[in-house]
Amino acid sequence: MNRLAEIVCMKIGIVGAGNIGHTLTRRFREVGHEVLIANSRGPETLTDIERETGAVAVTAHEAVRGVDVAIVTIPESKVPQLPPDLFEGVPAETVVVDTGNYYPRQRDGRIDDIEEGMPESQWVSERIGRPVIKAFNNIYAEHLGTRGKPSTAESRIALPVAGDDANAKAKVLKLMDDIGFDGVDAGPLDESWRQQPGSPVYTSDRDIEGVRQGLLDARRERQPEWRATDRSPGTYDNPR
Repeated sequence: MNRLAEIVCMKIGIVGAGNIGHTLTRRFREVGHEVLIANSRGPETLTDIERETGAVAVTAHEAVRGVDVAIVTIPESKVPQLPPDLFEGVPAETVVVDTGNYYPRQRDGRIDDIEEGMPESQWVSERIGRPVIKAFNNIYAEHLGTRGKPSTAESRIALPVAGDDANAKAKVLKLMDDIGFDGVDAGPLDESWRQQPGSPVYTSDRDIEGVRQGLLDARRERQPEWRATDRSPGTYDNPR
């Protein structure tokens, strides 16, 4: 059977054209989904991605309207800079996905709520005023782009999906399968700390059973290397 024939085309909006946003755009287009992509600099800066992938470059407001799934994939420190009315009028059935991670020493600086224990995606949800699904955050962009396998493969990398809406999670799990990954329901959003940086499932490319065990083994307290210092942020080469 033709693998593409099994895929029900979705319309996906992606806000953020960095490594993860670009990779998801390419992979979703390769399997037949319709993709709108936006960044903070305007659609005219995304002509190369349009040419490469066949996605359509739009504004951030356009990327989240009239889509089945809206993916926010930007640095945590940039979330408060999103337009305050970004999701105004967007229907509740539109699934919103957050792929973000908090990198205080390398990029984001101190975010007090997260430092005090709020899961990263709960913080994002509060900032944008929408329930979110946390997904695609625990894998390197390169691996996301190159290590997907058909569902018939003996073993595939599995990715955790956390959130409070079962139907929304089901859509995201289907998208993961479409691009070659097994998905694991990681529980509600308030337990999404189990897949944050420093957790056993973060960038470890585990299979289904490995992810399930890693989620169980996770500890909520942030490790020192994933906490801000009084000199944060530095850079990826020189975290502070």
